[in-house]
Amino acid sequence: MTDKTLVHYELNDGVAILTLDAPPANTYTHEMMLQLDQAIVRARFDEEAQVIVVTGAGEKFFCAGANIQMLSEVTPGFKYCFCLHANETLNRFEHTSKLVIGALNGHTVGGGLEIAMACDIRIARKDGGQCGLPEVALGVLPGTGGTQRLVRIVGKSKAIELMAGGDTFGFDRALELGLVNQLIEASDNAGFMAQVLDYAKTFTTPNKAVRAVGNIKRAVQSGAELPFESALTLERELQQQLFQSSDAGEGLAAYVEKRTAEFTGN
Repeated sequence: MTDKTLVHYELNDGVAILTLDAPPANTYTHEMMLQLDQAIVRARFDEEAQVIVVTGAGEKFFCAGANIQMLSEVTPGFKYCFCLHANETLNRFEHTSKLVIGALNGHTVGGGLEIAMACDIRIARKDGGQCGLPEVALGVLPGTGGTQRLVRIVGKSKAIELMAGGDTFGFDRALELGLVNQLIEASDNAGFMAQVLDYAKTFTTPNKAVRAVGNIKRAVQSGAELPFESALTLERELQQQLFQSSDAGEGLAAYVEKRTAEFTGN
């Protein structure tokens, strides 16, 4: 175990920023995953955090995946528990009823892409690096949700091709595949993050009804895994929660009165 901070937590005008920090490539160990787990839970409970952004420290890497040196030294039993806990941690991203944005500031490969795919929206720095799931070159598969999340994004045939081939590719190609939502041009990471935060804040109050944003996320992330009729039931229940909110009243009133709504998150 280490006392070093491997995941930094910062709050910026309603946006919780989680920064992976393990030079030179922000590879993750069990210790980093424990800290990431704690950070996402902290953001859940943080009433000032309306949106969550996950990014990497430095100019070159979002995350290059699991620390291979660490994996080469531990037992098969440890590896299994390591993958299990990483699965549970990334599931928290999707189960948290706050929007999670992946800010891909550099190379995003292997487990790094698996972390990114657990985010609701992915924004990448144009020409900032490579991404992909090259685990087959190590004789293993993407074991932190990669096989299951990639197929849900790009479809079965393309997912198998990408993972079995193990190629890495630029963010332009990732945009074509739907792996990232948009590209941002920036000369350095500071400029990139400034634009990401501007984007993230469009989903916070008073611009957006954050409970509606969160319930849209919950309806999609959870509902997509349910039978259709059950998913519709979930949708109705989430909608009923919103009908009872003051923001829904404000949104309807603002529409009728032809003014811009001022949402409070209540």
